[in-house]
Amino acid sequence: MSIEVKVPVLGESITEATVGQWLKKPGEAVAQDEPICSLETDKVAIDVNAPTSGVMGEALVGEGDTVTVGAVIATIIDGAGAGDTTVSERKDETASVPSQATPEPSESDDAVVLSPAVRRAVLEHGIDPTTVKGTGKDGRLTKEDVLAAAEAKKTGTPAPTPAPAPTPTAAPSAAGRNVERVKMTRLRQTIAKRLKSAQETAALLTTFNDVDMTAVMDARAKYKDLFAKKHDVRLGFMGFFTKAACLALKDVPSVNAQLEGDEILYHDYVDVSVAVSAPNGLVVPVLRDADKKSFAQIEKDIADFGNRAKDGTLTMDDMKGGTFTISNGGVFGSLMSTPIINPPQSAVLGLHRIEDRAVVVDGEIVIRPMMYLALSYDHRIIDGREAVTALKIIKEAIEDPTRLLIDL
Repeated sequence: MSIEVKVPVLGESITEATVGQWLKKPGEAVAQDEPICSLETDKVAIDVNAPTSGVMGEALVGEGDTVTVGAVIATIIDGAGAGDTTVSERKDETASVPSQATPEPSESDDAVVLSPAVRRAVLEHGIDPTTVKGTGKDGRLTKEDVLAAAEAKKTGTPAPTPAPAPTPTAAPSAAGRNVERVKMTRLRQTIAKRLKSAQETAALLTTFNDVDMTAVMDARAKYKDLFAKKHDVRLGFMGFFTKAACLALKDVPSVNAQLEGDEILYHDYVDVSVAVSAPNGLVVPVLRDADKKSFAQIEKDIADFGNRAKDGTLTMDDMKGGTFTISNGGVFGSLMSTPIINPPQSAVLGLHRIEDRAVVVDGEIVIRPMMYLALSYDHRIIDGREAVTALKIIKEAIEDPTRLLIDL
């Protein structure tokens, strides 16, 4: 009996997705709840799991096709035996390899970006992903790469090189130069539309300031080891800037507001959207009730967002809402920028790289670690005076972190 595989509910207000990759081929055995396909929505990648054990039937849509919630995208020939056998065989393969022989990937592994399906295969077969050559797009590991490596490890033979993924068609040129044509992912298309919409709709303006990072850097140097020992997380800069932003938004509530029709919605809470780099583009998971969280909890949440962005496990709920955004271009070396707001939010704080510069302090020229700050805002509901005041509060709190403790 054939069982239909349908597109699951993708999240509030999201009705369609793009087929990213088929993880199972027709005729392959599948186990119940095993991922058979990945979908790309406007915000995240989602695995479609097998509703039953059996054998993979026909794939009714191709990679890159747009599908809607509830649509039938494949069939599975029902038969628990096939799926169960596959699972037991994999367990036998895993048991035959000493667990201490190969390190498993950790959430903090920055060297290899793994999709959820590939990560599961790596953990199941005890394969070190850094030793396997990926044949997917941009050299990424595919599930087939991991399975080939596991089979080679089992038999003691060199791992066969899987057939490389199809490459985009290149337009030939008489001069011997080529132009590669690659379709934008759904996430990239959504980012483009939202950013362009923000520019066309909002009255965008950016105000700048610079901040002396000496006090924060001294505090980190003094307490980072104790902080890490007690809270099991690194003390970074984001905790300071998040706390400073919360202080400013409480004093200047319009910067934490949003426009809805002819009404302004003021929030008595601060949900900070934190811009995080993911394999398929920039995502902005939300740090909820940031104004009520401790430094340690803020740092833990941000670290968790970064790890889950890399392995593709952020959910729709993680990125829903948000009243203010902080984007740190400094980690990529940016000296200054004019960030674009994330609608329907009305402001975004841009952080940049720290560099030693000559500044005048008490009439003397000294060298200090300085950072440029940028606050882009919607001038329709935020006046220049309010924006400048908010940025000045952030600057003063960073230069004198004691203000964060006594709410000044």
